[in-house]
Amino acid sequence: MSEILLELLRASEKAACIARACRQEEALFQLLIEEKKDDEKNKKFLTDFKTLADVLVQEVIKHDLGKKFPGLEKNVRGEETNEFTNELGEKIIVNVCPTEEETASLLQKVLDNNQAAAKSLARAVHQEVSLTDVALDAVIVSVPLDNIAVWVDPIDSTYQYIKGSGDIQPEKGIYPKGLQCVTVLIGVFLLDTGHPVMGVINQPFAIKDPLTLRWKGQWYWGLSYMGSNICSLQFSAGDGKPDSKADRDLPQSTVSGKNFYAAVTSSAETKDVLGALSMVCGENLHFAAGAGYKCLCVIQDLVDFYVFSEDTTFKWDSCAPHAILKSLGGGMLDLSECIKSANQNRKLCVRPHLLYNSEVHGAKGADRWANKGGLVAYRSEQHLEWFMDLFIKNLSSSNKLH
Repeated sequence: MSEILLELLRASEKAACIARACRQEEALFQLLIEEKKDDEKNKKFLTDFKTLADVLVQEVIKHDLGKKFPGLEKNVRGEETNEFTNELGEKIIVNVCPTEEETASLLQKVLDNNQAAAKSLARAVHQEVSLTDVALDAVIVSVPLDNIAVWVDPIDSTYQYIKGSGDIQPEKGIYPKGLQCVTVLIGVFLLDTGHPVMGVINQPFAIKDPLTLRWKGQWYWGLSYMGSNICSLQFSAGDGKPDSKADRDLPQSTVSGKNFYAAVTSSAETKDVLGALSMVCGENLHFAAGAGYKCLCVIQDLVDFYVFSEDTTFKWDSCAPHAILKSLGGGMLDLSECIKSANQNRKLCVRPHLLYNSEVHGAKGADRWANKGGLVAYRSEQHLEWFMDLFIKNLSSSNKLH
């Protein structure tokens, strides 16, 4: 299992290198943008973009995993297709060729004969990424390769990747927008049950060097399988355990609930949900870009919950962070099912966790893999019941959402 996780980390870091390379040259960056069409479009945005970086990253992850674990590439699924149309209207299938020169030649067609740009990208695609993670030595769990598949979001928060600033200041540690909200998400799930078991989140633009103005990334990983729960964060804390509200007793204030909990959501959230969250969280309600980044805020214990009621997040957004949250004792639930359970006076003892192996019946395009009921991501089982009780009571008082 440690070999798979290490390969996921390598793939995520190579992806991050490609993402950084694509932003370093403005002329190259302008060539990378192509508007998504029809059922590929995420209806959350008026304009959504597919970039060559997205496609390249996804294909590199697929290629590298398949090279290390033959056959696994067939079970790598993602947001992007590998068909790209250049400015001449030529449709080109983007993939990783056997040699750097062949990949450069292929990319040159996509990039309208921009040879320098194509060579630069091909170099990033074929580079060897060397990394070590001592914590992976603790991972001795084994899972059959023939029962796993992979969800990839090559560059989550594409809009921030394209338009985002690198100079946004965080609010209580949380970036509301900007390049810091961009993530590479790689999640592994079981084909038979749909349960997430491994996840890697890579932040390509985590830290900006004030002298060189170059970006450095950071990554997080987690494994939750057959009773084994291991997370990279467990090895970064001084006592070997992350300091979290999950490890503390419930304070008396949770009975009234006022402003104890912190949550993050989208500015596109509905008025009713925002109203309920405001009642529970007060000034501890935060807004941020990118589903992956909002999940990461929960993983980092910057907030207790990420709540979103809309159906504009997808399996590739949630699989990786879901696995990491499970490794920390948390998870990710279907929000609409939680509300339905509460309305029927049923406790959350049978939790409506998100699953990753089945399509939404009758949906087309990207919507086949949408989280149709919205989601609530959490790190602490202990706090979930209290929070959901308060949230749903405030939500029900508006009598708007069922």
